Amino acid sequence: MTALFEPFAVDFFARALCGGALVAVICGVVGTWVVIRGMAFLGEAIGHGMLPGVALATVIGAPVAIGAAVSAAVMSAAIGVLQRRGRLSYDTSIGLLFVAMLSLGVIIVSHSRSFATDATALLFGDILAIASGDLLVLLAAAVSALGVSALFHRSFVATAFDPRIASTLGLRPQIAHVTLVALVTLAVIASFQAVGTLLVVALLLAPAVAARAWTARIPLTMLCATAFGIAAVLLGLLGSWHFATAAGPTIGATAVCLAALSSATRASAARLALHRAHRGPVHEPQLERHR
Repeated sequence: MTALFEPFAVDFFARALCGGALVAVICGVVGTWVVIRGMAFLGEAIGHGMLPGVALATVIGAPVAIGAAVSAAVMSAAIGVLQRRGRLSYDTSIGLLFVAMLSLGVIIVSHSRSFATDATALLFGDILAIASGDLLVLLAAAVSALGVSALFHRSFVATAFDPRIASTLGLRPQIAHVTLVALVTLAVIASFQAVGTLLVVALLLAPAVAARAWTARIPLTMLCATAFGIAAVLLGLLGSWHFATAAGPTIGATAVCLAALSSATRASAARLALHRAHRGPVHEPQLERHR
C-alpha cells in the first residue's frame, strides 16, 4: 500500500490530482446537461475547434486560455452561420468544421521547432504540468460553472424537455441554449490541459453516463458524475505512474471503463431484482415439499 500511494508525496502529482478533481467537478455538472440534451457531438466539435487558437497561443507565447476561448467562440459562430444560411444539416456542419479546425491547428503547430512535443500536449493533454496558478484558474472556472448551472437550472430543465413550454413560462429557451453552449465551452477549455482536445469528451460524457445508470434526478446525477470523474482522475494518475503510460489518455480510458462497469453493474442488479420478483417469496409448504 505504501508503494501504491507513494506518488502523492510528489508535488507535481498532487497538483495534477487537485487540478483533475476540479476538472471533474466542472465536467460532472456540465456533462450531465450534455448527456440530457444530447450535445456530445457539439462538445467534441468545440474541443477540436479551439485547437487552432491554443496552437497559435502556444507558438507565439500568448495565454493559452485566451487563444482557446477565442477559437472556440469562432467555432460556435461558424456552426450557427452554416446552419442558418447553408443547406447542410447540424451534424454535417459540425463534422466539416471540426476536421478543418483540427487540421488548421496541427498546421500552426507544425511551424514550431518542438512540433512533436507541442502537438502531443495539445491533443492528449499534459496534466502533470499543472502549476499552482492553473489551480486558481480551475477553481474559478468550477465556481462559475456551479453558479451558472444553479442560476439557469429551471431554464435548462424546461428547455431540455419542451422549448415551447419554456418559452410560455418566460424562461427564454434561446438564452438558455446559448448559456449551455458557453458552459460546454468552459468545460472543454478547462479540461484540455488534463486530457487534451481529442480526449476531452471522455471526461465530459463518461462520468455523467456512469451516474445516469443509477439516478435520474439531475442534482444527484451531477454529484455522482463528479464522484466518478474524481475516481477516474485518481485511478488514471495512479495507473499512469505505476505502468509508465501517458497520463491524459489513461485518465480518459479509465473514465470510459468506469462508465461501462457502472452500466453493466446496474444492468446486472436490475436483472437480479427482476429474477427475484418473478420467483416470489418461498412459503413453508414449498419448503416442506423440497425437504
